[in-house]
Amino acid sequence: MASRAKATIFDIAREAGVSKSTVSLVLQGSGLIRPETAVKVRKAIEDVGYVYNRGAANLRKAHSNVIGMVINDLTNPFFAELAVGMERVFQSAGIVPFIANTAENPVRQEEVLKSLMEQGVAGLIVSPARGTTPGAFRRLELAGVPVVFAMRRLPESRIPVIAPDNHRGAYLAAAHLIAKGHRRLAFFGGTSDLVVYQERLGGFREACETLGISARDVLVVEGETNRRGGLACLDTALTMAEPPTAALCFNDAVAFGVMLALRKRRLEPGPDFAVVGFDDVVEAEHYMPALTSVAVDTAGLGERAAHVMLKLIQSRTTRAEDHIGAVNLVVRESCGPDLRTRNRPTGTGGAA
Repeated sequence: MASRAKATIFDIAREAGVSKSTVSLVLQGSGLIRPETAVKVRKAIEDVGYVYNRGAANLRKAHSNVIGMVINDLTNPFFAELAVGMERVFQSAGIVPFIANTAENPVRQEEVLKSLMEQGVAGLIVSPARGTTPGAFRRLELAGVPVVFAMRRLPESRIPVIAPDNHRGAYLAAAHLIAKGHRRLAFFGGTSDLVVYQERLGGFREACETLGISARDVLVVEGETNRRGGLACLDTALTMAEPPTAALCFNDAVAFGVMLALRKRRLEPGPDFAVVGFDDVVEAEHYMPALTSVAVDTAGLGERAAHVMLKLIQSRTTRAEDHIGAVNLVVRESCGPDLRTRNRPTGTGGAA
């Protein structure tokens, strides 16, 4: 009988009279082994004094049952909803999800990625922090760790992305505002170093150009992607000689800030200034007034990201197709018509 200090899988196989692969399958809890064989192997394990080192086994398999979910801003309800969708899939698959909030800090993100790599994670789903460079993930790619980007992509990166159709969503929102009679439009929030910002602003500009809005009547105000950013954007816009009458916001968080800023000025979102968000978080429907927003299947995108990750792990690859999710505009009370155009032929309808 082998000594306890030196017992190996080979010792178990010899003791039980089975192959090394059979022992490995029993240790992994596989259901492919006949019950009587599994009993015989477990008895041999006890007899030789073998201790199963799960950490070492994970390293041999090149992955564990832990997946990292690295989110850029968990204070934004959208990303919390996204994480719930991921977690639902991982839990049903017996995977342990580890979630980290980088708070839009690429330095913090690098620390989190380094720590998760040292823990031998099976894979990573990341919504990159603002200021992230493609090189930040090069070490992960070289190590063969599967990575999936959620919501945000990086320029020139080959890492698969799960995201909504940002361009189309912004086009639909701008077209709706124009159909309401608005002729001076604004785009609030976000910064030009984000690809998602470029996609949403691009759709907004295309709708304005296609539907006859002059470039001089389009205002773009960059800002933080939260309520504070919305407050600042609205204040900037209303100081202009000819302020806009409506705005598409980078996301719902910015839109909520814009609505707060309007109320501070004793203006009512909807009748006095039309506001449209992007993401359609749960809070949007229950806000006062209810927020018109570009609806994204947030939980569905989270679930898709998780399924792609599981497939990458199972197929031992790091390559997958991008997935661009469908969007639609959910019209509520926050975007009424421009009352100054109500007598013009181009004006349409009442408040949505």
